[in-house]
Amino acid sequence: MDSPLNRVLFRLLQQPTAPFHEGQVAAVIRAELEGCPHVRLTEDPSGNLMAEYRRGPGPARWAFAAHMDHPAYVRDPDSGKPVFLGGVPQKYRVSNPPVRDFGPFAMWDLPECEVHEGRVYSRACDDLVGCAVIVRLLQELEETGSEAHVYGLFTRAEEVGFVGAVKLAQTGIVPASAAVISLETSSERGGLCRMGDGVIVRVGDRTSVFDAGVTEFLGYCARQSEIPFQRALMSGGTCEASAYRVYGYTTGALCVALGNYHNCGEADRIAPEFVDLGDVQSMSRLCFRVAVTEPAGQAMAEFKSRIEKAVEEHARFMN
Repeated sequence: MDSPLNRVLFRLLQQPTAPFHEGQVAAVIRAELEGCPHVRLTEDPSGNLMAEYRRGPGPARWAFAAHMDHPAYVRDPDSGKPVFLGGVPQKYRVSNPPVRDFGPFAMWDLPECEVHEGRVYSRACDDLVGCAVIVRLLQELEETGSEAHVYGLFTRAEEVGFVGAVKLAQTGIVPASAAVISLETSSERGGLCRMGDGVIVRVGDRTSVFDAGVTEFLGYCARQSEIPFQRALMSGGTCEASAYRVYGYTTGALCVALGNYHNCGEADRIAPEFVDLGDVQSMSRLCFRVAVTEPAGQAMAEFKSRIEKAVEEHARFMN
Protein backbone atom coordinates (compact mmCIF):
# COMPACT_ATOMS: atom_id res chain seq x y z
CA MET A 1 0.00 0.00 0.00
CA ASP A 2 3.01 2.28 0.43
CA SER A 3 3.68 3.77 -3.01
CA PRO A 4 4.28 7.28 -4.37
CA LEU A 5 0.81 7.25 -5.93
CA ASN A 6 -0.89 6.17 -2.72
CA ARG A 7 1.01 8.79 -0.74
CA VAL A 8 -0.32 11.56 -3.00
CA LEU A 9 -3.80 10.02 -3.06
CA PHE A 10 -4.07 9.67 0.71
CA ARG A 11 -2.81 13.21 1.24
CA LEU A 12 -5.41 14.66 -1.10
CA LEU A 13 -8.25 12.59 0.33
CA GLN A 14 -7.59 14.13 3.74
CA GLN A 15 -8.42 17.61 2.44
CA PRO A 16 -11.94 19.00 2.82
CA THR A 17 -13.50 20.37 -0.35
CA ALA A 18 -16.75 21.67 -1.80
CA PRO A 19 -17.88 23.51 -4.92
CA PHE A 20 -16.19 26.93 -4.91
CA HIS A 21 -14.15 25.97 -1.82
CA GLU A 22 -11.31 23.89 -3.26
CA GLY A 23 -8.48 25.88 -1.68
CA GLN A 24 -7.07 23.15 0.56
CA VAL A 25 -6.95 20.65 -2.29
CA ALA A 26 -5.28 23.25 -4.50
CA ALA A 27 -2.69 23.95 -1.79
CA VAL A 28 -1.66 20.29 -1.66
CA ILE A 29 -1.42 20.12 -5.46
CA ARG A 30 0.84 23.17 -5.40
CA ALA A 31 3.02 21.68 -2.67
CA GLU A 32 3.33 18.33 -4.44
CA LEU A 33 4.45 19.93 -7.70
CA GLU A 34 6.95 22.36 -6.17
CA GLY A 35 9.79 19.90 -6.70
CA CYS A 36 9.17 19.57 -10.45
CA PRO A 37 11.35 22.10 -12.29
CA HIS A 38 9.81 21.29 -15.68
CA VAL A 39 6.27 21.91 -14.42
CA ARG A 40 4.93 25.45 -14.70
CA LEU A 41 1.90 25.91 -12.45
CA THR A 42 -0.49 28.79 -13.10
CA GLU A 43 -3.96 29.81 -11.99
CA ASP A 44 -6.56 31.19 -14.37
CA PRO A 45 -8.93 34.05 -13.43
CA SER A 46 -11.55 31.54 -12.23
CA GLY A 47 -9.22 29.75 -9.82
CA ASN A 48 -8.55 26.65 -11.91
CA LEU A 49 -5.01 25.31 -11.71
CA MET A 50 -3.05 24.51 -14.88
CA ALA A 51 0.19 22.55 -14.65
CA GLU A 52 2.24 22.44 -17.84
CA TYR A 53 5.01 19.86 -18.12
CA ARG A 54 7.32 20.62 -21.02
CA ARG A 55 10.54 18.84 -21.85
CA GLY A 56 11.51 18.85 -25.50
CA PRO A 57 10.33 20.83 -28.54
CA GLY A 58 7.05 19.13 -29.38
CA PRO A 59 3.58 20.72 -29.16
CA ALA A 60 1.22 19.91 -26.31
CA ARG A 61 -0.52 16.64 -27.12
CA TRP A 62 -2.57 15.90 -24.00
CA ALA A 63 -4.37 17.77 -21.24
CA PHE A 64 -5.37 15.47 -18.37
CA ALA A 65 -8.32 16.98 -16.48
CA ALA A 66 -9.92 16.35 -13.08
CA HIS A 67 -12.02 18.43 -10.71
CA MET A 68 -11.16 19.40 -7.14
CA ASP A 69 -14.65 19.67 -5.62
CA HIS A 70 -17.20 17.23 -4.18
CA PRO A 71 -20.91 17.64 -3.28
CA ALA A 72 -21.30 19.48 0.03
CA TYR A 73 -23.24 22.11 1.97
CA VAL A 74 -22.08 25.64 1.13
CA ARG A 75 -23.11 28.89 2.76
CA ASP A 76 -25.02 31.10 0.34
CA PRO A 77 -23.04 34.35 -0.03
CA ASP A 78 -26.26 36.40 0.00
CA SER A 79 -28.35 34.79 2.75
CA GLY A 80 -25.60 33.11 4.75
CA LYS A 81 -27.73 29.97 4.90
CA PRO A 82 -26.31 26.55 3.96
CA VAL A 83 -27.41 25.18 0.60
CA PHE A 84 -26.50 21.79 -0.82
CA LEU A 85 -24.45 21.92 -4.00
CA GLY A 86 -24.08 18.72 -6.00
CA GLY A 87 -26.07 15.75 -7.22
CA VAL A 88 -27.28 13.90 -4.12
CA PRO A 89 -31.00 12.96 -4.16
CA GLN A 90 -33.12 14.46 -1.40
CA LYS A 91 -34.01 11.02 -0.03
CA TYR A 92 -30.44 10.62 1.19
CA ARG A 93 -30.60 13.92 3.09
CA VAL A 94 -33.99 13.70 4.78
CA SER A 95 -32.58 11.90 7.82
CA ASN A 96 -30.12 14.77 8.38
CA PRO A 97 -26.92 12.73 8.33
CA PRO A 98 -24.19 14.25 10.52
CA VAL A 99 -21.87 16.76 8.87
CA ARG A 100 -18.47 18.21 9.70
CA ASP A 101 -18.26 21.99 9.63
CA PHE A 102 -15.41 23.71 7.83
CA GLY A 103 -16.68 27.26 8.19
CA PRO A 104 -17.97 28.33 4.78
CA PHE A 105 -18.93 24.75 3.91
CA ALA A 106 -19.68 21.38 5.50
CA MET A 107 -19.10 17.81 4.34
CA TRP A 108 -20.66 14.55 5.44
CA ASP A 109 -19.02 13.32 8.65
CA LEU A 110 -17.36 10.33 7.04
CA PRO A 111 -13.81 8.89 7.11
CA GLU A 112 -11.23 10.94 5.24
CA CYS A 113 -9.28 7.89 4.10
CA GLU A 114 -9.43 4.25 5.18
CA VAL A 115 -8.02 1.21 3.39
CA HIS A 116 -9.61 -2.24 3.65
CA GLU A 117 -8.77 -5.26 1.49
CA GLY A 118 -7.27 -3.26 -1.34
CA ARG A 119 -10.00 -0.62 -1.45
CA VAL A 120 -9.82 2.97 -0.25
CA TYR A 121 -12.92 4.44 1.43
CA SER A 122 -13.36 8.20 1.67
CA ARG A 123 -15.92 10.97 1.94
CA ALA A 124 -14.67 12.26 -1.46
CA CYS A 125 -13.06 9.87 -3.92
CA ASP A 126 -14.83 11.85 -6.67
CA ASP A 127 -12.70 13.42 -8.02
CA LEU A 128 -9.69 13.66 -5.75
CA VAL A 129 -8.64 10.30 -7.21
CA GLY A 130 -8.33 11.92 -10.64
CA CYS A 131 -6.41 14.85 -9.18
CA ALA A 132 -3.97 12.47 -7.48
CA VAL A 133 -3.34 10.56 -10.71
CA ILE A 134 -2.53 13.78 -12.57
CA VAL A 135 -0.17 14.99 -9.83
CA ARG A 136 1.61 11.66 -9.84
CA LEU A 137 1.81 11.66 -13.66
CA LEU A 138 3.61 15.01 -13.64
CA GLN A 139 5.95 13.87 -10.88
CA GLU A 140 6.76 10.66 -12.73
CA LEU A 141 7.46 12.50 -15.97
CA GLU A 142 9.87 14.70 -14.03
CA GLU A 143 11.53 11.82 -12.21
CA THR A 144 12.10 9.83 -15.39
CA GLY A 145 13.29 12.80 -17.45
CA SER A 146 10.64 11.99 -20.05
CA GLU A 147 10.43 14.12 -23.18
CA ALA A 148 6.81 15.19 -23.37
CA HIS A 149 4.55 18.21 -23.42
CA VAL A 150 1.33 17.75 -21.44
CA TYR A 151 -1.03 19.74 -19.24
CA GLY A 152 -2.67 18.84 -15.96
CA LEU A 153 -5.98 20.69 -15.44
CA PHE A 154 -7.47 20.92 -11.94
CA THR A 155 -10.89 22.54 -12.12
CA ARG A 156 -13.42 24.03 -9.71
CA ALA A 157 -17.13 23.50 -9.14
CA GLU A 158 -17.65 20.60 -11.53
CA GLU A 159 -20.47 19.28 -9.36
CA VAL A 160 -22.77 22.21 -10.16
CA GLY A 161 -22.39 22.15 -13.95
CA PHE A 162 -18.70 22.13 -14.94
CA VAL A 163 -18.30 25.78 -13.92
CA GLY A 164 -14.50 25.70 -13.76
CA ALA A 165 -14.06 23.63 -16.90
CA VAL A 166 -16.41 25.89 -18.88
CA LYS A 167 -14.59 29.03 -17.72
CA LEU A 168 -11.25 27.43 -18.61
CA ALA A 169 -12.44 26.25 -22.03
CA GLN A 170 -13.85 29.69 -22.83
CA THR A 171 -10.46 31.34 -22.28
CA GLY A 172 -8.77 29.18 -24.92
CA ILE A 173 -5.66 29.01 -22.72
CA VAL A 174 -5.35 25.27 -23.27
CA PRO A 175 -3.96 24.91 -26.82
CA ALA A 176 -6.15 23.26 -29.42
CA SER A 177 -3.31 20.81 -30.17
CA ALA A 178 -3.95 19.12 -26.82
CA ALA A 179 -6.66 16.49 -26.60
CA VAL A 180 -8.41 16.72 -23.24
CA ILE A 181 -8.56 13.44 -21.30
CA SER A 182 -11.08 13.58 -18.47
CA LEU A 183 -10.09 11.46 -15.44
CA GLU A 184 -13.01 10.49 -13.25
CA THR A 185 -14.53 8.03 -10.86
CA SER A 186 -17.80 6.67 -12.21
CA SER A 187 -20.54 4.51 -10.71
CA GLU A 188 -20.18 0.82 -11.55
CA ARG A 189 -23.94 0.36 -11.46
CA GLY A 190 -25.47 -1.18 -14.56
CA GLY A 191 -23.02 -4.03 -15.08
CA LEU A 192 -20.95 -2.22 -17.72
CA CYS A 193 -17.73 -2.70 -15.79
CA ARG A 194 -16.40 -4.34 -12.67
CA MET A 195 -14.41 -2.83 -9.86
CA GLY A 196 -11.00 -4.47 -9.64
CA ASP A 197 -10.76 -5.30 -13.36
CA GLY A 198 -8.64 -2.27 -14.23
CA VAL A 199 -8.97 1.28 -15.51
CA ILE A 200 -11.95 1.99 -17.77
CA VAL A 201 -11.44 3.52 -21.21
CA ARG A 202 -14.61 5.59 -21.27
CA VAL A 203 -16.09 5.61 -24.76
CA GLY A 204 -18.62 8.25 -23.75
CA ASP A 205 -20.97 9.42 -21.03
CA ARG A 206 -24.66 10.22 -20.68
CA THR A 207 -24.32 13.24 -22.97
CA SER A 208 -21.83 12.43 -25.73
CA VAL A 209 -19.43 9.97 -27.32
CA PHE A 210 -15.76 10.95 -27.32
CA ASP A 211 -13.22 11.05 -30.13
CA ALA A 212 -12.80 7.60 -31.68
CA GLY A 213 -9.11 8.09 -32.44
CA VAL A 214 -8.31 9.13 -28.87
CA THR A 215 -10.34 6.24 -27.47
CA GLU A 216 -8.56 3.73 -29.70
CA PHE A 217 -5.18 5.18 -28.73
CA LEU A 218 -5.96 4.82 -25.02
CA GLY A 219 -6.82 1.15 -25.56
CA TYR A 220 -3.75 0.63 -27.72
CA CYS A 221 -1.44 2.00 -25.02
CA ALA A 222 -3.08 -0.22 -22.42
CA ARG A 223 -2.69 -3.33 -24.55
CA GLN A 224 0.92 -2.58 -25.49
CA SER A 225 1.89 -2.11 -21.84
CA GLU A 226 -0.29 -4.98 -20.57
CA ILE A 227 -2.23 -2.65 -18.30
CA PRO A 228 -5.53 -4.12 -17.08
CA PHE A 229 -8.36 -2.14 -18.66
CA GLN A 230 -12.01 -2.23 -19.59
CA ARG A 231 -13.86 -0.33 -22.29
CA ALA A 232 -17.37 0.95 -21.69
CA LEU A 233 -19.90 3.69 -22.33
CA MET A 234 -20.35 4.99 -18.78
CA SER A 235 -23.77 6.56 -19.07
CA GLY A 236 -24.45 7.08 -15.37
CA GLY A 237 -23.45 10.74 -15.59
CA THR A 238 -21.74 13.41 -17.65
CA CYS A 239 -18.03 14.15 -17.26
CA GLU A 240 -15.88 17.14 -18.12
CA ALA A 241 -14.90 15.66 -21.48
CA SER A 242 -18.37 16.55 -22.77
CA ALA A 243 -17.97 20.13 -21.55
CA TYR A 244 -14.62 20.56 -23.31
CA ARG A 245 -16.06 18.94 -26.44
CA VAL A 246 -18.72 21.67 -26.64
CA TYR A 247 -15.92 24.23 -26.92
CA GLY A 248 -14.18 22.46 -29.79
CA TYR A 249 -11.60 20.35 -27.99
CA THR A 250 -10.82 16.79 -29.02
CA THR A 251 -11.69 14.65 -26.02
CA GLY A 252 -11.33 11.24 -24.44
CA ALA A 253 -11.85 9.88 -20.96
CA LEU A 254 -10.62 7.39 -18.39
CA CYS A 255 -12.27 6.43 -15.14
CA VAL A 256 -12.23 3.92 -12.33
CA ALA A 257 -15.31 2.18 -11.00
CA LEU A 258 -16.76 3.93 -7.94
CA GLY A 259 -18.85 2.49 -5.14
CA ASN A 260 -21.45 4.60 -3.29
CA TYR A 261 -21.37 7.31 -5.97
CA HIS A 262 -21.78 10.75 -4.37
CA ASN A 263 -21.91 9.00 -0.97
CA CYS A 264 -25.23 7.33 -1.84
CA GLY A 265 -25.07 4.00 -0.03
CA GLU A 266 -27.48 1.15 0.51
CA ALA A 267 -30.89 1.69 2.11
CA ASP A 268 -30.82 5.39 1.15
CA ARG A 269 -28.04 6.08 3.64
CA ILE A 270 -25.04 8.37 3.27
CA ALA A 271 -21.83 6.30 3.14
CA PRO A 272 -18.17 6.63 2.13
CA GLU A 273 -17.30 6.36 -1.53
CA PHE A 274 -14.77 3.67 -2.41
CA VAL A 275 -12.48 2.59 -5.25
CA ASP A 276 -10.09 -0.28 -5.87
CA LEU A 277 -6.45 0.78 -5.44
CA GLY A 278 -5.40 -1.57 -8.23
CA ASP A 279 -7.73 0.24 -10.62
CA VAL A 280 -6.24 3.58 -9.60
CA GLN A 281 -2.76 2.18 -10.20
CA SER A 282 -3.86 1.02 -13.68
CA MET A 283 -5.16 4.51 -14.46
CA SER A 284 -1.88 6.03 -13.33
CA ARG A 285 0.20 3.64 -15.42
CA LEU A 286 -1.94 4.25 -18.50
CA CYS A 287 -1.74 8.04 -18.20
CA PHE A 288 2.05 7.85 -18.09
CA ARG A 289 2.18 5.52 -21.09
CA VAL A 290 -0.12 7.82 -23.08
CA ALA A 291 1.97 10.88 -22.17
CA VAL A 292 5.23 9.37 -23.43
CA THR A 293 3.92 7.54 -26.53
CA GLU A 294 3.86 9.33 -29.86
CA PRO A 295 0.34 9.04 -31.34
CA ALA A 296 1.14 8.09 -34.92
CA GLY A 297 -1.81 5.97 -35.96
CA GLN A 298 -0.63 2.82 -34.17
CA ALA A 299 -4.07 1.94 -32.87
CA MET A 300 -5.75 1.84 -36.28
CA ALA A 301 -2.67 0.21 -37.85
CA GLU A 302 -2.91 -2.54 -35.24
CA PHE A 303 -6.61 -3.04 -35.98
CA LYS A 304 -6.02 -2.98 -39.74
CA SER A 305 -3.29 -5.60 -39.44
CA ARG A 306 -5.58 -7.83 -37.38
CA ILE A 307 -8.52 -7.72 -39.78
CA GLU A 308 -6.34 -8.13 -42.87
CA LYS A 309 -4.78 -11.19 -41.28
CA ALA A 310 -8.27 -12.60 -40.79
CA VAL A 311 -9.06 -11.96 -44.47
CA GLU A 312 -5.87 -13.75 -45.51
CA GLU A 313 -6.52 -16.72 -43.26
CA HIS A 314 -9.97 -17.24 -44.73
CA ALA A 315 -9.15 -16.50 -48.38
CA ARG A 316 -9.77 -20.12 -49.38
CA PHE A 317 -13.43 -19.80 -48.40
CA MET A 318 -13.94 -16.91 -50.83
CA ASN A 319 -13.81 -19.13 -53.94
